[in-house]
This record gives sequence, structure tokens and C-alpha cells, in this order.
Amino acid sequence: MLNQQGDLVRATATNLLLTLTSLAFIGTVPLRAQNFPTIKVETNLIDTTFSVRDPSGQLVHGLSKNDFTVTEDGVPQTIRFFFHDTQLPLSIGLIIDASGSQDKFIKEHEKDIAAFLHQVLEPNDQAFAVCFGNHLRMVSDYTASVPTILSGIHQFNKGARNFPELGPKEERDLGTALNDAVYYSVTEKLAGIHQRRKAIIVFSDGEENSSEHDLLDSIEAAQNADVLVYAIRYTELHSARMSARDRYGVRVLDHITTETGGRSFDAQSNLKQAFSEIADDLRSLYDLAYQSTNSVRDGAYRKIVIRTTQPGLTVRARTGYYAK
Repeated sequence: MLNQQGDLVRATATNLLLTLTSLAFIGTVPLRAQNFPTIKVETNLIDTTFSVRDPSGQLVHGLSKNDFTVTEDGVPQTIRFFFHDTQLPLSIGLIIDASGSQDKFIKEHEKDIAAFLHQVLEPNDQAFAVCFGNHLRMVSDYTASVPTILSGIHQFNKGARNFPELGPKEERDLGTALNDAVYYSVTEKLAGIHQRRKAIIVFSDGEENSSEHDLLDSIEAAQNADVLVYAIRYTELHSARMSARDRYGVRVLDHITTETGGRSFDAQSNLKQAFSEIADDLRSLYDLAYQSTNSVRDGAYRKIVIRTTQPGLTVRARTGYYAK
């Protein structure tokens, strides 16, 4: 009982502090009490979620703060707060490619998304869905209702276009705005959320030809909001071979998922297993926060490396952040 109470106190203290701070943020938090002077606390906490796997690919549980080291641009950092956030609810964005290259996969998208949601979502979780071509349509806002999400996606696939747009209205000549779909899903739906694990699941072939933002913008937004990006890749093969454009799409999805701490899966593989691995990832995350020794906010990229002191274990986490 004492251990449980201690864990609760530590988690509560951690959650309170992380609520007062945001990723890569420097500011002053006034602490005022009646008849007491004002105290200003300057903070520069960097908060990162990550998973750990053993050599066989199995998730590793039960590690402590002492099992990890953190460096920022090669400089060792002191871990200030650490916990295994298995109890935090999920906020998930489903980003669904509805461009011409995915016409063949519409039914598969619906079936696979249904399977994913039923496997992953729990009562306290929430998800939203965006279908994108040359417009970004919010077909379902945040909800825990799987039928509501699936209904919005199905209506869109049947031709309904009376859904609100995500991001600014744009005139686009071509039809695949993948980067904008990820960028605005992060900045408008996930960046301001705290005390939840945050992830985006992209259903696409990775092709892009219509966005204002480039791939680096999307990665930067996800990294700075500590959003994990996963991808289910649907690629139409011709004569059982990939074209150069197909291989480009593979690299795009591999890059954005690796840089944000997520993973990319081929839709032609065992998707049930893929969804199970994503669900396990999202419910087996560790969270640590350190106070950066570099207080300069010059917009430069800062590389984060988290390692374990236990041999043979692999950490999957975002690779850094932009110090804005």
C-alpha cells in the first residue's frame, strides 16, 4: 500500500509539473499566494515518450530512471522526471489518403481502420479522422465511438464532401496533400493536448504532390508536440514490382515514422499483427523529462539520444526537437 501511495504521489507531482510546461518551452510561471511575495520559476523541460524492446522485439516493462541516459547534441542531461505512463489515455489521429492512387484500397481502408479501432480504442481514449486528397476533410472529430468514426469515413468514400476542412482553405492543382494532412492534424488537433499519449496513424502510399508544407515541416511539428507517427502503407504494384515513385513513398513513410518514434508497416503484411504491435507500443510507453542545459531558443534542431544501461535493449523515440 505504501508503494502504491508513493507511486501515486510521484505520478501526481509529475503530471502537475508537465501540465505547467510544454515541449521545448521557456517561460515564467508565477506562483502567488495571499500575503506572500511573487516567485518566478524559469523552466526548460523537454518531455519525451518512448518504448523499449529486447533483441527478440518484445516490449520491455519495469525499467526505472536509472536504466536510462539522455544526451542532447551529445551533452549529457539529467533526467528530472520519469514514469511508465500505462494509464494515460490515448488521443489518436487517423489520416486517410483518399487521392486517386488509393481508389483501389478504399474498401481495405475501411475494413482495416475498423479492425484497428476495435483493437486499440478503450473507453477513455479518443480519436479523430481526416480524409485527404487535395482538401483535408475532418470526417470525424474527437470521439470514443468507433461507429461514429467509421460512419464519417464511409460517407466520405461514398461522395459526401460537406465536412469541415482542416487547416486553411487552399487552392490545389494536384491531389495528394499528405504533408499538410499530418502537419495540420498535429498543430490543430494534437499539439495543445496534455496528459494523454498522442499518435497519428497514416493510411497511405506516401506519395505527395499538393502540400504547402514539406516533409520536414511535418516531422518538426510532430517532434515538437511529442506525437508518434505510425503508417500503414498501401502500394499498388505493377507486375509485382515497385516503381521509383512507389519507392519514394516507402522512404517518406519510413522517414517520418522513424524520426517521430513510430513505425511503418506494409498493408500486404499481417495487419492484425501490425495493429497489435501499435497497440502494444501505445500502451507500453515510458515518459521522461529533463531540463535542457542549452537555454538558447534560436530555432535550431537539438538531437536527443536516449539509451539504456541494460545491454541489448532498443529505445524507439523521437530523434530531437526544434528549440523555438
